[in-house]
Amino acid sequence: MKHYVRILTAFFGLAALAATARSQSYDHLAVRIPYEFVVDGTTLPAGNYTVSRVGHREVRELVLSSFENHKTIYVLSSEVVDREGTERPALNFQLAGDQHVLAKIETAEHVFTIPVARTAPAELAKNNATGVSASGSTGSK
Repeated sequence: MKHYVRILTAFFGLAALAATARSQSYDHLAVRIPYEFVVDGTTLPAGNYTVSRVGHREVRELVLSSFENHKTIYVLSSEVVDREGTERPALNFQLAGDQHVLAKIETAEHVFTIPVARTAPAELAKNNATGVSASGSTGSK
């Protein structure tokens, strides 16, 4: 009988550890963006946003959402690089005319490059060296 209790205790302990590991949120970023911006051809209003990966297996798929603005957009990054250094996580924008275009998302774990050429190629060619960043906090759930 003691043998079965030990097996059940070990099983439930491992199940609890697996559930805890699954509930962690990787590549999570909370940020306040003070201006209207464009991502993947969609214009989003200023406000508080969260960025997180859609799933744990596919690193390139992100979701950008704002509870206060009732906006959610899925973003597929063109490149993902492991994060090195101690710089703060941030969202980086390029100016295309008078629009801020989301170009890069830097979390604590990775740097995601967002394709901006589809959004406004002519304007970006004129202003390709211009960039602004907004940063926020990261964390796990």
